[in-house]
Amino acid sequence: MEKVLLIIIALSGLSAVSSHAERQYHFVYEAKNMSEAQRYCREKHTDLATVDSMEVVELLNNMAGQYNQSAWIGLHDDWDTWRWSMSDPSFYGPGETEFRQWGPGEPSNGHDEQCTHFHRSGIWGDHDCNNPLYVVCFDVTGPNATFVLIERGMTWTEAQSYCREHHTDLASVRNLADSQRIESSAGGVYWIGLYRDSWKWSDGSFSSFEYWAENEPNYIGLKVCVAAAFNNFGKWEDLDCGVDKPFICYGPVPVKPDMTPEPAVSTVPVVPVSMKVIKVSVENPNGVDLNDPAFLDAMLVEAKKNLRAQGLDDNVQLAWRKQPDGQVFHEEEEKKRDEL
Repeated sequence: MEKVLLIIIALSGLSAVSSHAERQYHFVYEAKNMSEAQRYCREKHTDLATVDSMEVVELLNNMAGQYNQSAWIGLHDDWDTWRWSMSDPSFYGPGETEFRQWGPGEPSNGHDEQCTHFHRSGIWGDHDCNNPLYVVCFDVTGPNATFVLIERGMTWTEAQSYCREHHTDLASVRNLADSQRIESSAGGVYWIGLYRDSWKWSDGSFSSFEYWAENEPNYIGLKVCVAAAFNNFGKWEDLDCGVDKPFICYGPVPVKPDMTPEPAVSTVPVVPVSMKVIKVSVENPNGVDLNDPAFLDAMLVEAKKNLRAQGLDDNVQLAWRKQPDGQVFHEEEEKKRDEL
């Protein structure tokens, strides 16, 4: 027989609130998938949380309190948003920013394929931005463009820097005529200016701040959404967007009648949190590793069902308490077993 501690965290409300600078964060303990969480945040507040500094990370960790699992934030991997390095809207006619000549099966939207190459046949493909390829720059005068082919291998970032220094930018291919002009001189595979920024925040904002856990993102399966893991200091992990989890919204900080914003300080979460520790004894079934993560998860699911049958609501969170050696279950000593 082995014994372990099962922690039950009971949350008596639906959300906790803290403020930081111009944003007020709302920790919602009701579990939803990413799309449902995003819809809730946009209806009730502004959007899913944008985490763009260590100060915000620390605030959210304080809000989480004794909640030691993960919760959705607004970061997701946007496979379909492609845009041109040359961003001046006056250069493009109607529909020209959306002109594409993808080859069969392209773009494949691989996580490491975020830049576009132009094959001498005129067909495009998405490609690893770090591979060295030839380059198509262009010089822009009003609505007109002169294409310049550089047959020297560069990464996409190096190509963009080179083209912006010596010409106008990496080439935009706006229509079939532009494509045919490049094809007429092309002799290989070239970078053009179309690329995508993979990770984006739900509210459309951009930030270079990252707080990934070790070996994350790991891109296994359909993991294109991000949660903050509060059993790991709020570090980020990529997960399947369809998983139901608590989530964090943000909205504007309330303004006082004299139009003076509330002080930008962290506040204690308004949701009372209680924790109960229950000892669980289990007879070891033949050949079953009681510390196997799959077995532990299955036991939590069954425990949650039993608690729900006893009238406890879904705000109750369950977690195993690990011992200092990282294991959950330990075999009892003979003396203690006899006492039982």
